[in-house]
Amino acid sequence: MPTWNAGPLLDEVLAAILAQKGVVVDELQAIDSGSTDGTVERLQRAGFRVASIPQREFDHGGTRDRAIALTSSEHVVLLVQDATLQGTDWLAKMVAPFEDPQVAGVWCRQIPRAKCQPVLKRRILGWPGWGDGVTKKRLPDGKSLDDLQPIDRLMLCAFDNVASCLRRSAWQRFPLGPRRFGEDVYFGKRAIAAGMTLAHHGGAAVTHSHDRSAWAEGKRTFCDHRNLRELFGLVGIPDRACLKGAIEHGTKEHCAYVRSLGLPPDEETAALKWTIQYVKWQCWGQYVGAMAGAGLPSAAGAFLRLLGKRLERGIG
Repeated sequence: MPTWNAGPLLDEVLAAILAQKGVVVDELQAIDSGSTDGTVERLQRAGFRVASIPQREFDHGGTRDRAIALTSSEHVVLLVQDATLQGTDWLAKMVAPFEDPQVAGVWCRQIPRAKCQPVLKRRILGWPGWGDGVTKKRLPDGKSLDDLQPIDRLMLCAFDNVASCLRRSAWQRFPLGPRRFGEDVYFGKRAIAAGMTLAHHGGAAVTHSHDRSAWAEGKRTFCDHRNLRELFGLVGIPDRACLKGAIEHGTKEHCAYVRSLGLPPDEETAALKWTIQYVKWQCWGQYVGAMAGAGLPSAAGAFLRLLGKRLERGIG
């Protein structure tokens, strides 16, 4: 678990970890990036070993690799500091798919927290839409990723380290970093391309979401779609005409959804204001992010690379 100034919510997260039954937990390892709010002490009271790194060295892939390297178990659970495991059998559910020796990693469903904006809540609850059981993904016989359409490549390789479990031998073959963003789907792509299997457990869930500004969501979308263009060739919004249409359609559809919820007037007004901004920055994030992911060698490409470095700062 990578941590940085996790705050009081970490107590809830740690309590849910310690409440797990049916599976022996060999080691508890965190890697902290300079917390000053008592995070390290909370972790240590819960039985975690804590490795410390300077904040400037944090890297979503490389930092997790450093922490995993400090452990030795065959299966490694990856969590984030604000995701609360649901039920005392979460861990037992997550390791069960490893009975299949081809499974390289398992990830699970997310349940939004109470303050989550309505359109985000709907998005989180609908992803990935594979039902409550265990769904296994692997390449069809005789196929390669290049044979598939970009969206199909993404859905095949989808993986999420908000709450996941890796087989150590798969991680040793395909380390997560160095990777500033999207280390999970980067792992997923390489595992699938190598003929391994990824499993999603829809019956295992964590409570997790963020109360971000619409602009912050747009920055994250930029990084997501830069990553998806690089890894899968996925371009959701290819040009300015499509961008304009996506904003118009998205604003109409999402605002209609918010109005359909029957929220109290003040709450609805705030949600609509946020939603309008969210749609705008989501669409711009998709459009510009995909351009940045193209790796253009021109001056425009250099500008987009610089923009990406600035936008990815502080994204957890």
